[in-house]
Formats: sequence, C-alpha cells, structure tokens
Amino acid sequence: MSATRAPLDGATVEVIRNYVHSVAEQMRRTLVRSAFNPVIYDVLDFGISLYDSKHQLMAEAAGITHFLGANDHALVKLVEYVGDGAMEPGDVYLMNYPYWSGAHSYDAMLCAPVFRDGEEGPAAYLAVRAHWMDLGAKEAGYVLDSTDMHQEGLIFPGTKIVSGGEVIRDILELIRFNSRLPDATIGDFHAQLAALRTGEERLRQVWDKFGGQIVEQAIDQVIEHGERVARRAVAALPDGTWSAVDYVDDDYVTDDLIRIAVEVTIDGDEMTVDFNGSSGTVAGPVNLPIGSTLGLAKAAFKGLTTRDEATNAGHFRPLKVVADPGNFFHALYPSATFTQWSAIVAFELVYKALAQVIDTLPASSGGDEPGFMALGNDPRTGRDYVVSNNEGIGWGATRDHDGGTAQQHPSQTTVRNTPIEVLEHKAALFHEKVELIPDSGGPGRHRGGLGVERVVRYMAPGEVLSMKKKSKTRPWALYGGHEPEPSHMDLWPGTDQEKRVGMYRAWMEGGERFANRTAGGGGYGHPFERAPEAVAADVLNSYVTTQAAREHYGLLVAKDGTWQSTPERSAHTRSESGD
Repeated sequence: MSATRAPLDGATVEVIRNYVHSVAEQMRRTLVRSAFNPVIYDVLDFGISLYDSKHQLMAEAAGITHFLGANDHALVKLVEYVGDGAMEPGDVYLMNYPYWSGAHSYDAMLCAPVFRDGEEGPAAYLAVRAHWMDLGAKEAGYVLDSTDMHQEGLIFPGTKIVSGGEVIRDILELIRFNSRLPDATIGDFHAQLAALRTGEERLRQVWDKFGGQIVEQAIDQVIEHGERVARRAVAALPDGTWSAVDYVDDDYVTDDLIRIAVEVTIDGDEMTVDFNGSSGTVAGPVNLPIGSTLGLAKAAFKGLTTRDEATNAGHFRPLKVVADPGNFFHALYPSATFTQWSAIVAFELVYKALAQVIDTLPASSGGDEPGFMALGNDPRTGRDYVVSNNEGIGWGATRDHDGGTAQQHPSQTTVRNTPIEVLEHKAALFHEKVELIPDSGGPGRHRGGLGVERVVRYMAPGEVLSMKKKSKTRPWALYGGHEPEPSHMDLWPGTDQEKRVGMYRAWMEGGERFANRTAGGGGYGHPFERAPEAVAADVLNSYVTTQAAREHYGLLVAKDGTWQSTPERSAHTRSESGD
C-alpha cells in the first residue's frame, strides 16, 4: 500500500473483500454448471484463483487445495514466459507444462489477463484449472508407468488459445485431434472459458462500483492483514526443528519404496518446510514438480495458521519451502510426473513432524487418494468412456475425538466421490456393494475413522486402474495408538486369479469384478484407555467386531452391549493408576 494514501476504513475493506471473493464463487458456479465431465461437476476437481496486477492472490474458490497453491506458481511462470507486455484484452492462455504448472499434464490451467481502460498492462489475472479427460498420452486414462514427460500427453507451456476474445481454431483443433475423448475435452475447455468470462465481467463490476484504485488499495490492506494474522499464528507455536519420514509405494517402474522426508523449523514468526532429506527423482511418474510441492506445503501451513480465513497471498508470506532441483519434490524436465498422489501422502508428513510438539494434531488418515478409474466401451451407447472415483478413507484420531469415517483426504477440501448413479450411467459398471469396513480404523483411546469397501462388476470388457500410492506401508498412529491396514485393491476377488495390488492397471472381462478397499485412520492413545461404553457402541454399530474388541481394547462385549474387562485390560488399568 502506498505510504501517501490514507488507509481505508475497515468496513469498506471488508465489503470489497467479500465482493472480490464473490467473483471467485460465481466463476466456480459457472464452471460446475457448464462442465462436460463428472470429475469437474461432481468430484469438483478444479482450482479457481484471482490475482492482482502484482501477481498476488486476492481470492480463490473452494476446490482442490493443491491446485489452488500450484496456481500461484503457475501464474508467475506464465507471466515470465509470455510477458505482461505481450498480453492484450480478451486473451486467454493455456498451460499444462508440469514443471511450471505444478500438476500433471491433464490438469489444464486457463489464465486470462484483465485490463482497465486507460491503464497499461493487466490490472488482474484470473486462473481456472480443471482436470481434462484426455490429451493424447500414451495410454487412455491415467499414465501409470511413464518415464518421461513426452509420454504424458500434449504439452502447452503458456500458449495463447484465445486472442482478442476469439478462440484460435488451429490450437483448439490440435487439442481435438489429440484427444481420445474430444467432446468432453473441448466441452470442458469452453466451461473454463465461460468461468473466466464470468469472472472478468464480475470483476469489472466491482471496479466500476468502487473504483479500480480503491479496490487495489483494499486488497493490499487485506493481504497485509493476512500476513499479520499468519505471523501471529506461527509465533504462537513452539520454536525448534522437527523431522519425519514416510514412504510412498514404488513408482510402478521398480518395486522400491520411495523415501519422503521433511524437516520443519519454526523460528519466531516464520516457518521453513525442507524436503531435501527425501529421495531423488525416480524413474516413474510419481515425482512432484516444485509447484505441486509449494501447493501441498501451503495447504498444510494454512491448516496450522489461518484455516478459518478466506485465503490471500499474505497468509503464506511467513512460509519458506525448500526442495533442491532434482529432489523428489522438485522434478525437472523430462522427469515423469503424471501420478502425483505422493503429494497427498506428503501433506500429512508435515503434520507428522509437528505432532511431536503440537498434541492437537491428528494421527494419519488412510494415507492418500485410493480411488479407481474405469475405461472401456459401453455397449448400450457404443461410446468410449473414462470415469473415475476418489474413494473415501478414515481420518486419523485426535487427542479429543475419533477420526471421521469415509471422508475424502484432509488435503482435498471440498472434493467429493463420484455418485454411483453417475458411474453406472456413464460406464458399463455395476456396483455390488459399497460399505464401511469393520475394524479398519486404527484402535486407540480415540479410534481412527473407518475405510470403505467398494465391489464393482464389469458389464462389458474394459480396464480398471487402481490409484493409490500408500498400499505397502501403514498409516501412522500417535501416543500408543495402533496403525490400521493400508489401502489396496483386490482384482478378481474370490477366484483363482485373485490379486492384491496398489497402483495397477488391469484388463477386465465382462462379469469380472474388483474390490477397492481403503484404509482407516490411525489411532490416538492406548486402546485400553478407550471408554468401555464407546467400544460397546462401536460393536453394536458394527464398526468394531467382538474379536477386535477383545484383542485390541481388552473388552468382552455381549450382544446386548454389556461388557467386562479382560485380565490384560485390568492389569493395564492398575499399572496406569499405580496400584
């Protein structure tokens, strides 16, 4: 904010802040209502951000957290590549170059500069990122075994796709002829474009109402306030350095576990998150570009500091993220980056480090986004399909309560699973069951939430992709809690072919099935310290079996809910009380 301008009063600033936030929300509604593929309109797999002329985040709409943080990095790289001076009113640019965009190649970001009359250069930027169904990668659906970027689809480094308000036909036709699902892909492009045009119109209305310079001054004050609030929150945390290690499943090219490590340092009102103790870049597509790493670190940081406030650039000024080029968390060209669920595992790694000194942090959730994708041709329509589902997991227990059951991963904010009705309408699939898995939550004084079992039968030949990157190691528990079983998929269950897999691609004949089983959350505290009434209620609700109640909680629970302690539980209780 200029030192020559008197600060705006708080009421004016708050009104303008809400107007600008409303612009992002109206962009979101436009996108959801006009998108062609359910990954956008049902799952909400997108990120929408608004930036000022200095490339500072003004507001965002609810979406995938990693996208929103990655948009910040992608906008800066786009401006560096194109140049502010080359941008003109009505232009829109397309970016999916992973090392700049911070996501895999199918997460396409459209960005529009917005101009004000009589002023030189863009006065704001609007960004809409969403998942496209196909951009010509070496295989349909997700690419699980790529070893370089050029196997992962058509790449745009910040390409003008709309010029002066007119779509550049040659670029659009290039996309159309490189997509296996051109109608959905082009349809989603137009949905994102509609969201941008909605945002531009609404932002101009805000400028017209208050004046462009006043809006800029108000946003500067909002950002400065955001920084103050974030710094106070960091300063309230204990100073020191803490580290944690976890593992991501193999990269689908080798069978080796991949070490991910973090060192978190709090020094006064600043926090540094350092990933340099991690593995180097690996052969397969699980590597993270730096934009994705920045996104996951920002999401974890915001949850610790300003989780109840609408996001702006100031909230992240106290945060420094370190990952040297060539590290697993800073992939360089031409490293493969398509299956980036390792970012979801790493999100909770930050909390694992800080849980050593912040006892309100939860144990690990079920670990990642253990969903599935189905591909094939639907004989009812004769059309090819690609559908996917982000499966629910159990959340980790905390000091004060049990973990949530069948939830999307904590890093995924408003993301949803795909309704069964949509999956069966869009694809030749039939759901035999979707239910909670008894005993899947990690036992503890507070129990981890439960995971989900989904059994699906193919009504015609097709492919299934099991999408999970933490199936070989368990979600972690805290303070004596127990670790649950990890996520996995059983292919052809109940047959001689039955095969347990993590990340995997398999052909399914008509009538064949898969069972997707997700992990529960880690437990918190010793299970013998759980209230007997809570264990009995879990047994009556079929969350915990009578066998697990005896084995893990030391309680014999009858059918009517009455209970008695085992000798082991009684001995533990006497030991804890000092008797």
